[in-house]
Amino acid sequence: MGLAALAAGWIDAVVGGGGLIQLPALLLGFPGATPVQILATNKLGSICGTTVSSITYFRRVRPDLSTALPLAGFAFLGALGGALIASMIPKSAFNPIILVVLVGVGIYTLAKPSMGQISALRFSGRSHLVVAALIGLGVGVYDGALGPGTGSFFVFALVGLLGYGFLQASAKAKIANWATNVAALAVFIPMGAVMWKVGLLMGVCNMLGAYLGARTAVARGSGFVRSVFVVLLVAFILKIGYDTYAQFTG
Repeated sequence: MGLAALAAGWIDAVVGGGGLIQLPALLLGFPGATPVQILATNKLGSICGTTVSSITYFRRVRPDLSTALPLAGFAFLGALGGALIASMIPKSAFNPIILVVLVGVGIYTLAKPSMGQISALRFSGRSHLVVAALIGLGVGVYDGALGPGTGSFFVFALVGLLGYGFLQASAKAKIANWATNVAALAVFIPMGAVMWKVGLLMGVCNMLGAYLGARTAVARGSGFVRSVFVVLLVAFILKIGYDTYAQFTG
């Protein structure tokens, strides 16, 4: 479990999507846990990593807070709503939903090889902030309700819709992802859904992975982040596609 959290922290810091390692690890390790317990414990581990990576990115990349803060604020609100409906999502729905979203993201990313190499913003002024807020709200709802891949979806939306380079997008995504984790835990903790010992162990490992991942991403730049993003997408599409096939044919 600790090794999965370490890897998840590194991947999440570079490009997002660490939950797609951490969440399956929890599902395999605790088959008797409810979906809400799995989601809540994943959030506890994740917030430790996003705290470290957010600070590292802020110190080294200096993301524009005039965009990052509205993005994070609306992501927080969206995650509150999403966490409230998490208990209504059956475990059997996880894989099909995630698979459809990942395939769409993968096709769009591969069709535009130059996307995200540099920042070329598509909106300015109020329009820019409105789009950022809508991204935060939409991805925040998803994160509160399901969670895996949230960081990747933030990165993808910031690159594909707003025109940021991958490195700048990753820096802003970490701040927004931290906010969604706080919001989800604000709902899950009073419900008593967190498995604390497991979550804290994963949190320590996630922090170490996140620190190493953020430093790697900053040192290697947007091209490296995009490469990791594409490899991660392909790997997860294959894995979740197989799991979905087995789910409906087994």
